[in-house]
Amino acid sequence: MANTLTPPIALTIAGSDSGGGAGIQADLKTFHAHGVHGLSAIAAITSQNTRGVTAVHAVPLAHIRSQLNALFDDFPIAAVKTGMLGNAATVRLVARELRKRKPAWLVVDPVMISTSGSRLLDEDAVDAMVNELIPLADVLTPNLPEAEALIGASLRNANQMIKAGETLRALGADSVLLKGGHASGGEIVDRFFDERGMMEIRHARLPREGHGTGCTLASAIAAELANGLSPRQAVRRATAYVLRALKQGYRPGGGAIHVLRH
Repeated sequence: MANTLTPPIALTIAGSDSGGGAGIQADLKTFHAHGVHGLSAIAAITSQNTRGVTAVHAVPLAHIRSQLNALFDDFPIAAVKTGMLGNAATVRLVARELRKRKPAWLVVDPVMISTSGSRLLDEDAVDAMVNELIPLADVLTPNLPEAEALIGASLRNANQMIKAGETLRALGADSVLLKGGHASGGEIVDRFFDERGMMEIRHARLPREGHGTGCTLASAIAAELANGLSPRQAVRRATAYVLRALKQGYRPGGGAIHVLRH
């Protein structure tokens, strides 16, 4: 019999950030902060710090599969979050395993480029993401450059962004959180699209560059879903959490980026 004090369980399938600010490390910190037991399947290993990414090693597919088998065979996983997957073969493998395992909730963060500008997803993997993984997503969380890559169009104004959200939903995701941090202006507008329409979340732009904000946001959404919230509720609470964590962020290394205080 399960221990009634056992917290909900969430799984992150993503890359490891050796600098501790993003990726698997940020995801597990976020799960813990939300009272969720965190599991991890590492899809890639990066060599990075607060100045940038210097190397990326893709974990062999057989080992990614063995991690997923070990986790799904033992734990009652309430929610899954995917982050950096690196290449098309890994995207296809993860999609195939998730189709088989059918987790109750799936949050897909289509990680493509790091804060420092390093490419974290091969260009040929975008098609695999669009055709195989995104149709499984309950919540898709692209930033503006990622959305542009996914739909093949530039996003320069609010009308284009609204149309992009609808286009991304048409790819098969149940809902889409289009993050507005890369747009200009002192106010950030995140737009959430689901079957009920569009919901805007507005907040002031903080005068600092954050590291791991996208990873943290997606994992916070997964944690809130695991805790029983609806996607709309989860997105609102996760956005507020990231804003608080960034306000209290700090610079642990020599780079200019701030790491979130989870």
